[in-house]
Amino acid sequence: MTSPELSFTLAYVTFAICIIFTPDEFRSAGLTVQNVFSSWLGSEDVDFLRYHLRRISVTILVQSALPLGYYLGMCVAAPEKHLSSFYQVSHSWRAFLLFAVCLHLASCAVVIYWSCCQWHGHPIRRALQAHVRPPHSRWGSVASSINTEFRRIDKFAAGAPGARVIVTDSWVMKVTTYHIHVALQRDCHVTVTHSRQHQLSPESTSPIEILNLRVESINPSVRPFDISLNSTDYAELRAKLRAPIRTSPNVVIHQTISELFLETFRAQVELNQRYTLPSGQEVETCIGCMQAPANTKLVRLCEATGVDDDSECQQCLCRPTWCLMCLGRWFASRQDQQQPETWLSSRVPCPTCRSKFCILDVCVVR
Repeated sequence: MTSPELSFTLAYVTFAICIIFTPDEFRSAGLTVQNVFSSWLGSEDVDFLRYHLRRISVTILVQSALPLGYYLGMCVAAPEKHLSSFYQVSHSWRAFLLFAVCLHLASCAVVIYWSCCQWHGHPIRRALQAHVRPPHSRWGSVASSINTEFRRIDKFAAGAPGARVIVTDSWVMKVTTYHIHVALQRDCHVTVTHSRQHQLSPESTSPIEILNLRVESINPSVRPFDISLNSTDYAELRAKLRAPIRTSPNVVIHQTISELFLETFRAQVELNQRYTLPSGQEVETCIGCMQAPANTKLVRLCEATGVDDDSECQQCLCRPTWCLMCLGRWFASRQDQQQPETWLSSRVPCPTCRSKFCILDVCVVR
């Protein structure tokens, strides 16, 4: 193999690997199927399942064309092999060309069949077909339910682009490159099967823990599937998931510093003085999560306790607009992440009016 031929082969193999297993650099540069064909794929938020039906089809077409692309590239990189003339090439190159053409034509035939037959045989439609039972009379009804719930802002979504985990009010889904696994929440149970720690993370200086969970359904037509999740997202998943979550006996889920702080924050606030709403004022919804009631009020109490006569805390005049967990997360986010031992004694600005407060000023509304 000559130098130009070898160089092109190595470059093309690298390119093909990046197309199949897309690295973050390609994603940031927009070199993905989703970005290149975005005008035809449509919007995931508007029509979630149609978007992925098309995305998987285009992905198959693009990846099946890679061998043919290599052959066409070699026609330019190695003109001395006369690859552009079918009858002058060697038997091995002729066999490779036939394989590449047949692979791409077969992929085109499958995708055209899916498209013309209302996606019959498509892996996503087969996954949805397993849930066709009352109240869903056909797979389109299942798709409509998933699309509607995916548009809601309170869904849970996490995980790597090639293995996203999405939990809506009724559905648990895992989105992969070639498939979407779907399970109905009321029919499934989840088991934490394994946990592993990684000491290095590009987003954080502290170790991260990856949890492996297995989703199994009582519906015999639904195959079990595994999902991987950062332990920092586990609490949010648990809050959204109505299905029971079991933990294998040999699995230990380590709490992050933020989770430990939230527990301590909540315990301390429970010891603080309670705040009684004025007559006629109703408890509003938290403006942070838009789900829990706004059950906290900032009242300057630290000076009254004699903790610090020169307190920097200020009186907050805002009405209760945050729940305890959202306020705790806000408090933690304003801290020096390298000095967690100072978090409880520090002061942060009110997320609404910027008046400074400490943990002793947080009162639970009654």
